[in-house]
Amino acid sequence: MSAAPEIVTRAEQPYVAIRGHVSMTELGAFATRTGEVFAWLGSRGLSPAGAPFLKYNVIDMMRQLEVENGVPLTAAVDSTGSGEVISGVLPAGRYATVRHVGHPSELMGATKALLDWAAGQGLTWDMSPGETGDRWGSRLEIYLTDPREEPDMSKWVTQLAFRLAD
Repeated sequence: MSAAPEIVTRAEQPYVAIRGHVSMTELGAFATRTGEVFAWLGSRGLSPAGAPFLKYNVIDMMRQLEVENGVPLTAAVDSTGSGEVISGVLPAGRYATVRHVGHPSELMGATKALLDWAAGQGLTWDMSPGETGDRWGSRLEIYLTDPREEPDMSKWVTQLAFRLAD
């Protein structure tokens, strides 16, 4: 079940993440690497400023995705020399967003519904097509449910937030 989509304005948000180039079949395993990001934060005495997310940078559903598994921070950090952990800033701007309650396997349907809703509103994405797939300015799946607190995946809450073109 998804709530009604809406448009929100998000401020710039620093974050740290692990970037991966994965196929759709490898995405589930990549999503489990959030613990590595939390461990990196913990080793530096840092805390996340919000829920973990997957950020889709480049999408080619038939070949490969460039995805970041990350967490937001209150302030920017330098991740130089930190192995796989990178730092970045989610861009400010208007985002089309929808909250979905249900199993993560249902997110493809929720994503399609959000894309269709935006098209019906005449909205355009911060996205450009390329040879290796569609490059997104910011396309987020934000995981609002802590699996340690709610093991029933059919009750998980996920926020989709896709940046709109300026």
